[in-house]
Amino acid sequence: MKRNIIKIDRDQCDGCGLCIQACHEGALQLVGGKAELITDSYCDGLGACLPECPQGAITLEKREAAAFDEAAVKIHIEKSKRPAIPVTLECGCAGSRARTIERHPAVVQNIPTPAVPVLESQLRQWPCQIKLVPVNAPYLENAHLLIAADCTAFAYANIHQDFMKNKITLIGCPKLDEEDYSEKLTRILLNHEIKSVTVLRMEVPCCGGIAEAVKRALMGSGKMIPWQLVTINTDGSIQED
Repeated sequence: MKRNIIKIDRDQCDGCGLCIQACHEGALQLVGGKAELITDSYCDGLGACLPECPQGAITLEKREAAAFDEAAVKIHIEKSKRPAIPVTLECGCAGSRARTIERHPAVVQNIPTPAVPVLESQLRQWPCQIKLVPVNAPYLENAHLLIAADCTAFAYANIHQDFMKNKITLIGCPKLDEEDYSEKLTRILLNHEIKSVTVLRMEVPCCGGIAEAVKRALMGSGKMIPWQLVTINTDGSIQED
């Protein structure tokens, strides 16, 4: 049968995920960092996702398509165990939309040096959580990666200057997230030319998961990428090898 159904221009889609939130039927998901229609029968053709797309990548077209199956949609939403307005972990809200943060050298002014040095943030991109970073984010190309356990930023005072400067920072906690990062990190390594990888972990045993995930990702990518592991003690010092 011919009916209205959405069409997504993958070249225009930036993977922000706003359309996925707008689709009450759970008909959309991110595939390779781009929004994609799972099946025609999940799309009701009403186009609730259209006005949410900031790139104008979604349109309605009339074409041969399977009929909208409301019963199947209900089962699909129940099986996926998510709300009717689905959220994707990879990039599910405007706050997790991938963007580069430009950092420029500080302008030297003829003013007295403050008693306490003013340190500037060295975060070069957003988002920085491993589970939110889009695999196809442009800032990953030719990047030096810092993959850090999130507690390291609180334990090591000078993390911005000593580790984050001139790197793309990805953070996570394998214990709290309860997930294996290796699959996503492997995809990042395969999809981009990565210059180097620095892994920053805490001395606590549960933090070993982030290091193991990086090792598996490096092996899975099949690429010879220089990498190093740095361990931070709970007192904020760097553990000697």
